[in-house]
Amino acid sequence: MTTRDQSALLAPVERDLRLDLFRGIGLWMIFLDHIPHDVVAWLTLRNYGFSDAAEFFVFISGYLVGWIYGPIVAGGWFVAALKRLWRRAAEMYVAHIMLFLLFTAQIARTARRFDNPMYADEFNVHNFLDHPDILIGQALSLRYKPVNLDVLPLYITLVLAAPFIVWGLVRRPNLTLAGSVVLYVLSRWFDWNIASYPPGTTWYFNPFCWQLMFVSAAWCGIGQIDKIAKWVWSKAVMGVAAAWIAFALVIVMTWHIPALEALIPKWMIKAIYPIDKTDLDMLRFTHFLALAIWVTHFVPRRWKPLHTSWLRPAILCGQHSLPIFCLSVFLSFSAHWILTQYTKGTWEQLAVSLVGIVIMVGAAWLLDRAERVPNLFVKVTDVEEAAIESDPAAIVTVLPAGH
Repeated sequence: MTTRDQSALLAPVERDLRLDLFRGIGLWMIFLDHIPHDVVAWLTLRNYGFSDAAEFFVFISGYLVGWIYGPIVAGGWFVAALKRLWRRAAEMYVAHIMLFLLFTAQIARTARRFDNPMYADEFNVHNFLDHPDILIGQALSLRYKPVNLDVLPLYITLVLAAPFIVWGLVRRPNLTLAGSVVLYVLSRWFDWNIASYPPGTTWYFNPFCWQLMFVSAAWCGIGQIDKIAKWVWSKAVMGVAAAWIAFALVIVMTWHIPALEALIPKWMIKAIYPIDKTDLDMLRFTHFLALAIWVTHFVPRRWKPLHTSWLRPAILCGQHSLPIFCLSVFLSFSAHWILTQYTKGTWEQLAVSLVGIVIMVGAAWLLDRAERVPNLFVKVTDVEEAAIESDPAAIVTVLPAGH
């Protein structure tokens, strides 16, 4: 590899603040959606279409993997990419286990303190409290998960596979994407999924299906989307996308307005239901793609409001998505506890929702300030590689000697 090639790989990757913005908004939506019967949750995406924040996160994570590590793998540094991605997977695994232990302890203490077993039953920790010797092993193997802790195991699995996905996309992008489609079809046809606990259950997010969202995003991230941009953002495709978004809105509104449901033909109801989240139903997948087409049309990469202070809170949360997600799990349960033990009034729902988001923003601000403190013990030759979920603008690859 020439010095010029090395310089290209060592050059910082320009940050796309749109990704941070939408990831931050997605974190807020997850927090609100995890509070049962919260009036503020009506602001989240799931109430107006087939997809929700889960598609946001998987797509953004996949896009960043392709965008950041595609050039690295193409430059011949597959092992460097594998090392960084697997280290990230290990960090997420540790975060998941710590989150599991603390979250379970929070629920157990609340259930006993207020003599209300509903909390343990509602959040699927009753079995763990009864049989911790058995369930701790199931938790360590990612088979047993309380409610709201399903998404991190999916990310861990996808990031573990990410080096090989990028390797395939760099060499045969369309063939790799086609392989992903085939795996998706086969997994739905033969009901492939990973076994969970208790026996007879499976993962809530089926990685054999959700990998299609991740791989499609990585395919876009390595630059393949640029080759078909003139078709993707053509008037015809954007018209179809707008019609699909409108159709999804009408269908979702039938869940809340019985009179509207009566207008939907029976054959259509039979054709579209169930809209399965576990196996990433095509209605969800295509709805997200339709949204992505229109969002990227209205919010270009150089969109000026991205650098304004009023979007900064969401961007900060998106830049620290892993710790803020973990914090949101605790906050959503705390909000649920407050509304259950005391009052479920509208003003109280508004208050706990707003306070929770303010705490998330405050935590993200503190993390951002902490990252700005210089580390005097880091050698110049040991430059840190930025995490996918943290700061892609600081990504550099430490090249082995002799190249």
